[in-house]
Amino acid sequence: MASATANSLASGLPAVRVNDAAIIGEGMPRQLSDYRFFADARAQQPIPYVFPYALNTPLWSDGAEKLRFIYLPRGTRLEAEGEGLLKFPVGAAIIKTFAFGEGDARRLIETRVLLHRADGWVALPYRWNAEQTDASLALAGGRVDLVTPAGEAISYAIPNKNQCKSCHGKDEQVIPIGPKARNLSAEWFAQMVESRAIDRVPDSAGILPDWSTHASGPAAPLARAYLDVNCAHCHQPGGGASNSGLDLRWEQSDAHAIGIFKRPVAAGRGAGGHEFSIVPGQPDTSILLYRMDSAEPGVAMPELGKASVDKDGVAVVRRWIAEMKTE
Repeated sequence: MASATANSLASGLPAVRVNDAAIIGEGMPRQLSDYRFFADARAQQPIPYVFPYALNTPLWSDGAEKLRFIYLPRGTRLEAEGEGLLKFPVGAAIIKTFAFGEGDARRLIETRVLLHRADGWVALPYRWNAEQTDASLALAGGRVDLVTPAGEAISYAIPNKNQCKSCHGKDEQVIPIGPKARNLSAEWFAQMVESRAIDRVPDSAGILPDWSTHASGPAAPLARAYLDVNCAHCHQPGGGASNSGLDLRWEQSDAHAIGIFKRPVAAGRGAGGHEFSIVPGQPDTSILLYRMDSAEPGVAMPELGKASVDKDGVAVVRRWIAEMKTE
């Protein structure tokens, strides 16, 4: 688990500081280095007040390693509100770097930055240079040819600024989607409390299961957590795919809302000739699994953020549907 105590606010602090003006200003910084989030950018070593974090169940993106950080301006802190998104102060930022490869061969591909300004959140993508010294603003997105950890050669897509809104949009507003109390461990919260970076450890900390147990853990909580993290940012009321009628949030308990014997609204060929999103006991006739198990444009779900199939995610959801009672 990523440590927050290394950034303890009680320790002696170096002169280097995050460029707060780059976060709260109206412009769009051209380089990732303009923010000064990192003491060593290539190593992704943050400066004080930039806190690393990890998710119990992470969003899958072609097997990319993700390095996640939260920046909090001095004198501010996070607030926990139930099991959902943490409350961020104005001037905060969420930083997520996508990397492929290990050790000296690790290659930083992109860094996505969410800036909390007075009028709301702004999402900006940055593409790393070949020298791995800095990343440049990539408003139009981009493509990078690479090989995934599974050995597949893909054209990896860096989203453009509008595509960021596709996943981070709810009720016409840009919002964070990752740092929810239920998907952050109690250990991390305790470290953040010690660093005076959050108000408390919420009772709902760490409800979502640790994805490292996906091969042997109970299927139902793993599958529901996977769908919550990978799909529910669109498939929920107010989300980009709310018109589908699917609500894949963790807290949703209505069987029809999560897809059981629910007919698609307008899946087209994405339905694969199947009738229902989920058919208990029959994963191979369930539209939800059919779309998860495809990388074909127009069929694949999620539509953005993947060029290959998450075999582990498919296996867990398959096991969940297969184990459902059919009566």
